Amino acid sequence: MKTTPHIVIIGAGFAGLEVARGLAKAPVRVTLIDKHNHHLFQPLLYQVAIAGLLPSQIAQPVRTIFRRQKNLAFQMGEVSEVNFDERFVKLNGSVIAYDYLVIAVGGCTNFFGHQTLEEHGFQLKDIESAVRTRNHLLSLFEKASAEGDAEKRKAMLTFVIVGGGPTGVETAGALAELIEHVMAKDFPRLNLDEARVLLLEASPHLISAYPDELRRATHHLLRKKNVEILLNTKMENYDGQRVTLGNGTKIESQTLIWTAGVKAAELADRIGVEQASAGRIRVAPTLQLARHPQAFVIGDAAFVVDGNGSPLPMLSTVAIQQGKAVAGSIRRLVAGGEAVPFRYKDPGLLATVGRNAAVARIFGLSFSGLIAWLIWVALHIYRIIGFRNRLAVMFNWAWDYFFYENQVRLITRE
Repeated sequence: MKTTPHIVIIGAGFAGLEVARGLAKAPVRVTLIDKHNHHLFQPLLYQVAIAGLLPSQIAQPVRTIFRRQKNLAFQMGEVSEVNFDERFVKLNGSVIAYDYLVIAVGGCTNFFGHQTLEEHGFQLKDIESAVRTRNHLLSLFEKASAEGDAEKRKAMLTFVIVGGGPTGVETAGALAELIEHVMAKDFPRLNLDEARVLLLEASPHLISAYPDELRRATHHLLRKKNVEILLNTKMENYDGQRVTLGNGTKIESQTLIWTAGVKAAELADRIGVEQASAGRIRVAPTLQLARHPQAFVIGDAAFVVDGNGSPLPMLSTVAIQQGKAVAGSIRRLVAGGEAVPFRYKDPGLLATVGRNAAVARIFGLSFSGLIAWLIWVALHIYRIIGFRNRLAVMFNWAWDYFFYENQVRLITRE
């Protein structure tokens, strides 16, 4: 008797979701596994950190997303082992067999061995870390308003962001706007001229993957928001009170937000496969493991090169396209065909620097300012999971646009 092929997907991020959706009408059983019960729209985590959005507005329960997909079952848990030879995974003490496996575990923060940074710094990789950052930032303004010592107060109001990629740029711009337009009204007796937002980047350019005209536009837009930009600047150490730079300069600060490094999630280190830079797993052009063609690796965990031999970036657009491609390959394999090589189609580049300020590269054309910002807003609202979440985010952004008023300035118990 012929059994229905069983597809196991590890990870409910952008890549895993696209595979699951792409198999909705296929003659297969799908088990989707994730250690969280929700899908998270990670590109907007910084908005939670700067009190712009609630966590529930950028996350959606996985069971809700797939409520109508009859061939899919969701299991919450963390995979501890993958046996490629016998084709099973271990989850919470149980064993789940598969015919085809998709590893879409995403990435995690790479602190590059800076133990004190990992202990004292802040990151933006999940809801918990974003809420922790929000609580910290809001608490510092409360403490600064009651601090009589000028030097201590300045340290509380000095915010250092390390990493000049899209996340660092967006966080710096949003934080500068929060201080100027919102906190200035909430704390009228606090001299916020003392507040500083510093953006550190080790290379000579911000958003180095972007065209030169967009780099210059980003630099200009951030400077207009009073963000201090330090290029060719490496962070040497951070102890929770003081940032030490590579040239020996010290900056008194109680806040360092690290956006400078990403690596493959920890599962990639435990399953005995060949890895490349940032712990990413080497795969064939079809996104299959060379020695185990029944297993695919996609998203941030996969090391794939483009036509020029450069690794594809760890972006949601790459993960989404890979998820769709693997769903198609699995449908072909189930039908007796073959997997096809993956080809990434670059949809363009987008980064926001704040209200009315963004940079974009679409169809070979570069935009900056209001037009780019409107494109960024429309695309992000469209890609958020859940109609209610889209409405909530759109309402929040509209409110902030007209009234310069972030709505979620809550210090909550962690």
